[in-house]
Amino acid sequence: MQKKRKRKGESRDLVETQYSGGGGGMPRQAATLPAPPPELGEMAEVVDADADADPEAEDQEERWARLLPELLSDVVRRVEASGGERWPARKDVVSCACVCRRWREAAVAVVRPPAESGKITFPSSLKQPGPRELPMHCFIERNKKNSTFLLYLGFKHWKFLMAARRFRRGPHTEYIISLDAEDLSQGSNAYMGKLRSDFWGTNFKIYDSKPPYDGAKASSSRSSRRFGSRRISPQVSAGNYEVGQVSYKYNLLKSRGPRRMYCSLECPSAQETWENSLKTKFRKPMGPTTLRNKAPRWHEHLQCWCLNFHGRVTVASVKNFQLVAAADPSDPAGTVDEETVLLQFGKVDDDIFTMDYRQPLSAFQAFAISLSSFGTKLACE
Repeated sequence: MQKKRKRKGESRDLVETQYSGGGGGMPRQAATLPAPPPELGEMAEVVDADADADPEAEDQEERWARLLPELLSDVVRRVEASGGERWPARKDVVSCACVCRRWREAAVAVVRPPAESGKITFPSSLKQPGPRELPMHCFIERNKKNSTFLLYLGFKHWKFLMAARRFRRGPHTEYIISLDAEDLSQGSNAYMGKLRSDFWGTNFKIYDSKPPYDGAKASSSRSSRRFGSRRISPQVSAGNYEVGQVSYKYNLLKSRGPRRMYCSLECPSAQETWENSLKTKFRKPMGPTTLRNKAPRWHEHLQCWCLNFHGRVTVASVKNFQLVAAADPSDPAGTVDEETVLLQFGKVDDDIFTMDYRQPLSAFQAFAISLSSFGTKLACE
């Protein structure tokens, strides 16, 4: 069981955070967060039994499966309600889903997806849309020495979710995203997907290890080949499926100001049921969701560009951004909500960044977009 981690210094509630200029006098935290080895077992994949399983194990599984459905559902509900709201106590719910197929189905029926419950329970939750009303609060810890990035849920009661590592592959840069911070490779069982940039670091493509919908075609690049993978759904072919793009606008005149970015994503449907998601019945393509960065305003007194991060960002940085839905040119009525922030990312310490996301984005998509903000972009600054 992981220990709770405390940060030094008091929390800061700044109404506005600067992008550039005049940021030298802003308070900063000197403490860094040590990264203990994440316990992947708490978020273990639920896999189907192998065809050549041990007879004794099969007999043991049948004993657990003989429980009456009503009794089994009541057991899972009690575990769900017995203080398992946060990690590490929530791992008991995952343990129930790992007993056998019937227990897994009962857990799926009781545990609701993040869009409804605001909780991340199974690995599949990381690719489900977040809640609509309140954002999911996460933070990213960067390690410059080994080019790794760790994503955690919450802050006081933190929980490791995913990790990424930056690799240089010829003229391109790739961020490999995994459930295991100790095994960051495309051949890993914990491989989730990757982010790939062009030479200038201004255009990125997001790849998922699972097809986003029926009929999706995997990337044909050599780097997409993976071997020995054991996934949550063995019948789903392994590969890299393009699910989004992130682009940063060129700043040819070298004028001062924040970066301008646009995203086009294949977002998971909020109407898709949690049961179908775990049974790998994929939805049809819903069409891309387009996001853009929210334009900051110029602060005359501070002489800088500012955005309201509601106290979640405390250090001025060109990496800080907020994404909102982009206006649809084919919708003259303007029904798109261009004010609600769907993803915000910003700096709070030298190597600590907050990441808050909500529907229609998933944790995986939000993490990939945030990773694109790291690194120098000479053509944009």
